[in-house]
Amino acid sequence: MNQQIFVLVVLVTLALNPVAKAQTRNTADCRVTIPRTTPDSLNNALGTRNAYWNGNLYSASLWPDATVTIGPRGAGSILPDGSLQMKYPWFRAAGLTGKLVITGRRLDAAAPPLKAYIPSGYLDTGFQATALIFPTEGCWEITGKVGDTTLTFVNRVIRAE
Repeated sequence: MNQQIFVLVVLVTLALNPVAKAQTRNTADCRVTIPRTTPDSLNNALGTRNAYWNGNLYSASLWPDATVTIGPRGAGSILPDGSLQMKYPWFRAAGLTGKLVITGRRLDAAAPPLKAYIPSGYLDTGFQATALIFPTEGCWEITGKVGDTTLTFVNRVIRAE
């Protein structure tokens, strides 16, 4: 599917879905954000059934229990310095244009902030591939921002043995 059609499908689907209050669940002392089911019209394009959005900004990498398992028996990768890397796709809805900025902090212990790799080559709206690098396991608050629009959610990040 070409990128323009894909973006149009995403935008129409987001426009038809009401914004819901974030659901949370305590998971090992981490109040994680529970994803919603991805709309059927986006499932094939996104490759996931779990997502979180606010009507304008959308992240499609939330696991059903909001626990991200990274390593040999999970997704993502463990980098040489021991940090944990995972791909997080994002979407900007119609009318939301600009550069995506991602920040994150560990909530349950002291840790350096997460790093975000946001490659160039994407439009200022629609799909944006990213990789998030967590310096440690733990309870992580992740915030994506485009202009004045923000989307914040919490994931528990663990290393697979």
